[in-house]
Amino acid sequence: MPPPIPVTTVVVPAAGWGTRFLPTTKAVPKELLPIIDKPVIQYGLEEAFDSGLSRAILVNSPGKTALDDYFRHRPDLDDFLATRGKLDLISGVARVIDGLEISSVIQHEQLGLGHAVLTAADALGHEPFAVLLPDDVIRSNIPALRQLLQVYNSQDDSVLAVQRVPKERISGYGVIEAEQVSPGLHRVKGLVEKPGPDEAPSDLGIVGRYVLTPGILHALANTRPGALGEIQLTDAIANLLESEPVYALEFEGDRYDAGNPLGLIQASLSMGLTHPDIGPALRTFLADLDLPTG
Repeated sequence: MPPPIPVTTVVVPAAGWGTRFLPTTKAVPKELLPIIDKPVIQYGLEEAFDSGLSRAILVNSPGKTALDDYFRHRPDLDDFLATRGKLDLISGVARVIDGLEISSVIQHEQLGLGHAVLTAADALGHEPFAVLLPDDVIRSNIPALRQLLQVYNSQDDSVLAVQRVPKERISGYGVIEAEQVSPGLHRVKGLVEKPGPDEAPSDLGIVGRYVLTPGILHALANTRPGALGEIQLTDAIANLLESEPVYALEFEGDRYDAGNPLGLIQASLSMGLTHPDIGPALRTFLADLDLPTG
């Protein structure tokens, strides 16, 4: 068999309103909210770059220009920082800008994750691609997307990232029916979107990393919208199962849902405690914090 077609492109859905962070997100996209000294979305694009990808397609919404602005060079700022020897302050985002070909497509209506991916179809062509949800910030020794790509390269099939989810939280996830292939790797037999605790086929919830074959675009185009008029990616993957295998990987790493205030705080604390500049002071602050009781 010929080797799998290399995956070079990641789709990054970023068209949502960010209602859980209102009123801040009236002016600042939630993807640009900071975790220490970098916005949420930068962590995702750094992961994509460190996984060997070379192209990122942002699925944006009309008028949400701040994301495009952020991922452009600012020669005036570069010159200002260079004169003061402080180019290191923007070296991280510069690495992403220089390392990835970043473009945007517009999702005019927020009609589900599947619809967001379908919005990028013309830019994707007929090649496999990754999907990265920037709300899911993952800290790992090996980038989470690279872990999925390793499975794709060995199986030549779609791969989903999953993690074990407590029963009381399972209804917030797409959940797979799984057949274990090897430790941490499963063949997907079915999917259920946000099941009740007693209806979930397993405790393996899908999180925001996917490597998908081109067949998913055909499946999405033929997936009927749900009750809210949304096209769900999980429904399309369930349709894809009728024609080709799909795998799920329990990735190694810690995942934070930075799409809600508590998750953003948790990610900030975790990153802050290991940050070389602020980590020691943050540890002291937390140790001395006089928390109210009761």
